[in-house]
Amino acid sequence: MVVDDSEKSMLMSIISQLRPGADLSRITLPTFILEPKSMLERITNFMQHPETLLPMTTIDDPEKRFISVLKFYLSGWHIKPAGVKKPLNPILGEWFTCHWDFEAAPGTQAFYISEQTSHHPPKSSYFYMSPQHHIRIDGTLKPQSRFLGNSAASMMNTSIVILRLLNRGATAGEQGGGEKYILKQPNMYVRGILFGKMKYELGDHSNVQCTELDLVADIEFKVKGFFTGAYNAIGGHIKRESTGENLYEISGSWNGEMYIKDLTTGKRELLFDVSHASPTPPSVRPIEKQDERESQRLWNPVISALKRRDQDVATEEKFKVEDRQREETRLREADGVEWQPRYFRPVEPGSGEEDALDFILATHM
Repeated sequence: MVVDDSEKSMLMSIISQLRPGADLSRITLPTFILEPKSMLERITNFMQHPETLLPMTTIDDPEKRFISVLKFYLSGWHIKPAGVKKPLNPILGEWFTCHWDFEAAPGTQAFYISEQTSHHPPKSSYFYMSPQHHIRIDGTLKPQSRFLGNSAASMMNTSIVILRLLNRGATAGEQGGGEKYILKQPNMYVRGILFGKMKYELGDHSNVQCTELDLVADIEFKVKGFFTGAYNAIGGHIKRESTGENLYEISGSWNGEMYIKDLTTGKRELLFDVSHASPTPPSVRPIEKQDERESQRLWNPVISALKRRDQDVATEEKFKVEDRQREETRLREADGVEWQPRYFRPVEPGSGEEDALDFILATHM
């Protein structure tokens, strides 16, 4: 990312107010580092490779099916804007919806809806389903932003994704059933804020776990050291959870080629190659047909200004949206009204892994 002198001065002014460990979610960031997209929409990057998503429920072999889920999990991290950009922070009650019509499987679709279910701390709840392909995804993004000196971090260790293959497993076909996978997310870092070149990195361990299959993948997203290592590298293993035995080795880079090695046979194969994969963005209703609380309509003046690089107008319009949220909060507090999400409900205590979601789609499916 390259910033001009005025932008660098603005950024340094903000940084001067911070201390290591400070919570960035309460800091107003300059618009020149913003991606012209709400976080609720950016989450869909995770689902933009249907060629890895749709085959999962068709695979009979349990280990190969688990590998297909891992492939899907790793396939979307490369989708991001050029440079170092942060998506717009959704306001409370903002929502975004879209769908995919799959060309490779005519007549089949997937549907996605997300809502900002908490502002402080920020929580973005989302639901994805492809009925004809028996796939359901429930997730809550709970970023914890921190200033770390010459870098900033978005800690994702409390965020969770629950993926279900509805036609697989002992509870296939039952309400809330299907073969369940728990997916955790790597942390995100921006390096070089004070000196050096600004660089975006994914870091630390994340995992994919299926208790029913007794399999877990422990994947390390490796950050580059000062003198050693490479950018964007990954490494890890698929293990038998009950014994800790390593079955497969994962290597490569999350924005390039990723490989899997069978540790029994020694055979190494290409798992996924980013350079030969084209994302499939979703379809979204025209802005004029959207509700005023839907992301693209809500942020349209800001997004339009960002795209034409008019930072003054973008800042002004962004403040209007944020001031509206503050006024709504003030009025609710004055009236003693507790805000409730529109499309999601709190998870019932004792729901197992779902407890960590905090919110789940209000409609039982």
